[in-house]
Amino acid sequence: MRLISMRRWKKLLFWGTALLSLGADQLTKFWVTQNFVLSKPPETWPIIRGVFHFTYVTNKGAAFSLLQNNAWLPWLSLIVCIGLVCLGLFGTRLTRWEQAGYGFLLGGAAGNGIDRIFLGEVIDFLDFRLIQFPVFNIADISINIGLICLLLATWKSSRKSSHKSSSR
Repeated sequence: MRLISMRRWKKLLFWGTALLSLGADQLTKFWVTQNFVLSKPPETWPIIRGVFHFTYVTNKGAAFSLLQNNAWLPWLSLIVCIGLVCLGLFGTRLTRWEQAGYGFLLGGAAGNGIDRIFLGEVIDFLDFRLIQFPVFNIADISINIGLICLLLATWKSSRKSSHKSSSR
């Protein structure tokens, strides 16, 4: 038991980014549901008119409203979260970039997964109108940051291994 506990705390960045991104996602969604009315057309508050608005919409699909009304999406979210928690508890040592990447992925997957399981849809509200981008949320940002961190970890690892092989 002590080995699992020590290994778990060696991944403090993993757990910290997961909890912070999940907390930020759920708090902002709670704020939206308390301050906006879900309506058609959607209620919107311009922050910078024509550029960035808070717009309360829901999404029954995955990224960018793909796979609308699929009954297996909540289960997929749950499986991804369980896999990432197992990685955090039992996985090998991770670099800082990997810890941050997987932590952000867990926080984002859990944030949208909670919405899917308990509400049947995901709450979105960040609306960049200047580039006509789909409305999204903090969990979506976390998932993208996580992917960027993992790409950086892979890039750094490949650079490190190429330096080792060239120095031989």
